[in-house]
Amino acid sequence: MTVTGWVAQRLLKLPPATVRKVAVERDLPIPADDGVTLLANHWSPEGEQKHPTALIRSPYGRGGPLGWMFGRLLAERGFHVVVVSTRGTFGSGGGEFRAMRQERADGHAVLRWLAEQPWFDGSVVLTGPSYLGYTQWVVAADAPVQVKAMVPHVTSSRLAMTFLRPGRIELETLMNWSVLTATQEQRFAGLRASFRRKKVEAAMRTLPLADGDRVALGREWPFYQDCLHHDQDDPYWKDEDFSDTVGEVKVPVSSIAGWYDIFLADQLRDYQALVAAGRPPRLTIGPWAHSDLRGMAASIWETVRWAGPLARGAKPAYRAPVRLFVMGVKQWREFDQWPPAGYTQQRWHLREGNALGPVPGGFMPPTAFTYDPSDPTPSLGGAKLEARGAGAVDNRPLERRSDVLTFTSDVLEADLEVIGEVAAEVWLRADRPSCDLFVRVCDVDRRGRSVNICDDLVKVRPDGITKVSVQLSPTAHVFRRGHRIRVLVAAGAFPRYARNLGGDEPLPTATTPHRTTVEVFHDAAHPSAVLLPTK
Repeated sequence: MTVTGWVAQRLLKLPPATVRKVAVERDLPIPADDGVTLLANHWSPEGEQKHPTALIRSPYGRGGPLGWMFGRLLAERGFHVVVVSTRGTFGSGGGEFRAMRQERADGHAVLRWLAEQPWFDGSVVLTGPSYLGYTQWVVAADAPVQVKAMVPHVTSSRLAMTFLRPGRIELETLMNWSVLTATQEQRFAGLRASFRRKKVEAAMRTLPLADGDRVALGREWPFYQDCLHHDQDDPYWKDEDFSDTVGEVKVPVSSIAGWYDIFLADQLRDYQALVAAGRPPRLTIGPWAHSDLRGMAASIWETVRWAGPLARGAKPAYRAPVRLFVMGVKQWREFDQWPPAGYTQQRWHLREGNALGPVPGGFMPPTAFTYDPSDPTPSLGGAKLEARGAGAVDNRPLERRSDVLTFTSDVLEADLEVIGEVAAEVWLRADRPSCDLFVRVCDVDRRGRSVNICDDLVKVRPDGITKVSVQLSPTAHVFRRGHRIRVLVAAGAFPRYARNLGGDEPLPTATTPHRTTVEVFHDAAHPSAVLLPTK
């Protein structure tokens, strides 16, 4: 094992290496069905012993951190490792990269090629995060018998569609990933990224949104335009959406998710689809966001300690099906299912005087605020693609704004354990035909620090006083005795979500911002509340 490998083992707390030396074959050609050539790197452990293969298909290249993280670290732990550049990236043919296109056909072509290699022992595991996890799902339903396990990490069987709900676009994720994939093969791409940040920020403020890629890149980028003009319900995505086939997957699946990951809700939906089909999947959810190295370490652990034995015909060590990191008490706990049994929804009502409590308010007037798309409510922490600023942060700077309402409970006299699906019901009225509703639950500690736990945003078409339901991101959190629960209510979270301009224009082409006054009702007839799954 190299010094770098030893440092990685200590830093990521990985299982010990079992192989001292590995070799690398670079730029191996793999023929796709249509004659396009894909390129792969092969990392192989020393010695004559047969080893299973870990297959990773990625749009981010085969060397650098990816090759080191998967190639060397997994090879040192007893795998052949094949890292394949997806079509249109890093030397693989097929023209310009078109995200999610032809991944299924190319995936099966790679698996057929793999089966013909003289060093292949007949067993392969699929692993990797994000897009690399999506490339697992696309072949999973009709995977050949050689595929013994898969470890999808912070990902989804429909990938981009998770942030393309009708009327709502997760702009920061869309823009940053579009710019990343459009520029990653440029010379000194990593250095240029820091200089490009201001241009990206300007692009996210551009109206109409359809011009954003031109501002950021100087040209149109197909993926950005596809996502702007086709929401998740559009038949346009029928060949890229594999969520309907999850129940057909017979390959053992162990999903690694994060409480602050952009794909969490979809990943849990995939898990529940497997359970509903009678499969026995495993689920791990940690306290991390999308790009957190702790999640990567958990994924490598699971590949080595769970998928590895399955690939070798052995039985992995027993663990309960669901393993959750419970925030607030910082404990890993195991459960038989998701959501865990024994938790019931407890209503915490928004009340007059910015209070939050278990009893609805009296006959009090609504609380109003004004949202201005020209000075939008900023996003702070939460689920983000990049690691910078993601996850749990202090929300007090956000709470001081006039366009953010806060409702805070009394000091808790005992710990309150919340594990499962979190929801909100908010009664509101707005003076524009369209607005957004952002709801966030925070934990306020004894010093007054307010940390975000879960949230979500929905588009609203107000019709008088309107009841709006919001499905917040799931969580596992203990509000400690002496802490308080706080609920934030706003009409935006920019640039995480594209601004709602308050008009009737289509989101991609809208250009005219309108100030919107929103009234939040919290009286006996309109009992706005968050619903927390508690014991």
